[in-house]
This record gives sequence, structure tokens and C-alpha cells, in this order.
Amino acid sequence: MKFSIESLYTWYRNVLRNPKYRWWVILGTLAYLVSPFDILPDFIPVAGQIDDVFLLTLLVSEVSGLVIEGWKARKGDVGTEASNTTEGSTSTGSTIDVDSVSVK
Repeated sequence: MKFSIESLYTWYRNVLRNPKYRWWVILGTLAYLVSPFDILPDFIPVAGQIDDVFLLTLLVSEVSGLVIEGWKARKGDVGTEASNTTEGSTSTGSTIDVDSVSVK
């Protein structure tokens, strides 16, 4: 198995996309940042802060993405309700999945 920073980052982002593990990973990242135990100790001048800055960057980008997704979903829901009520529609707001079939 080939290890790289990119594979670690991809794994981290895929775990965060799963709502079941999203909050556990965010809380674990926060716990690591405030923990006195580090992969690279903080008393080493530059290298000590590299892991903290990397994790902080990932954490901020993912939490901001989570907030933006929630904001867009809420904004989209409000917009759909407003458009349905102004048009006089009695939509329940549920989605129906349909399998398509090719017709020749």
C-alpha cells in the first residue's frame, strides 16, 4: 500500500462526507490539536507546528464546507416552500425515484 499525504487527505475527506463519522472526526481533530501529545512535538521550532497547521487547515476547510452545505440546504428548502406557496401548489415536498428504460 502506497502512503502519501494525498491518500491521507482523500481518506479524511471521504470520512467527513459520511454523516455518521463527520462529528467524531471533527471532535478527534480538535482533541488532537489541544492535546499535549503530538506526532511532531511543538517545542521543535518549525517542524513542531507543521502537523498542527496542517490539521487546523483541514479542520477549518471541512467545517466551513459543512456550514456552507447546511446554509445552502436551508436556503434551498426555504426557496422551494416560498415558490410552492406563491404558485398555489399543494406539493408535499417528497422526491420520487424513477428507473428509466430505453425506448427504441
